[in-house]
Amino acid sequence: MRLRNVKKAFNRINDYEKLIKDPINYKGKWHTYFDNDNPIHIEIGMGRGRFLIEQAKKNPTINYIGFEKFTVVMVKSLDNIKEEGDISNLCVVRYDAQDILELFEENEVAKVYLNFSDPWPKERHYKRRLTYREFLKKYEIILRPEGLLCFKTDNQLLFDFSLREMQMLGMSILKETRNLHGSPWVQENIMTEYEEKFTKEGIAINMVEARFSNR
Repeated sequence: MRLRNVKKAFNRINDYEKLIKDPINYKGKWHTYFDNDNPIHIEIGMGRGRFLIEQAKKNPTINYIGFEKFTVVMVKSLDNIKEEGDISNLCVVRYDAQDILELFEENEVAKVYLNFSDPWPKERHYKRRLTYREFLKKYEIILRPEGLLCFKTDNQLLFDFSLREMQMLGMSILKETRNLHGSPWVQENIMTEYEEKFTKEGIAINMVEARFSNR
């Protein structure tokens, strides 16, 4: 995106009703924002928002919070949400997953989605991967005892790494496939923009759903 469009994105940030400008204030009391006690599902790195929008429309009794740290991308997701009209069970925060414990109390979240996260392919960058053990430990804190982590990627090396990290923490693998669109779970799957692109190119999608065993 060209520089002038980046500046426009920053200038428009405060125009969106669905953007939570003070998310730290909702820590431990997100039910007050949604005005109900429905389960909370979060997507870290929501991109343009297609996945979370479709989830929110399909499941009105679940509250969805999308995380996106890149402003230009986030503005696009907010535009897409706005085009859908009123989606009362969805909001967006601009925050880095590294600081997720600042926004949620222990056991406040029912499900965490990681869809096509940056693979950080260089070995020296492995600690930046959102499935690295230190990130997983943070998800464990905010998830309910029965909470789930759902991860999808087209990157085989990242998938292998993620499985090893989950196993290292003793997580229970409930679903696992290296060909999501050829598996029984495709019927319940909602595609992201990246997923649709990769699938059309014939690239297999990896998926795992896991739970922390010691909860």
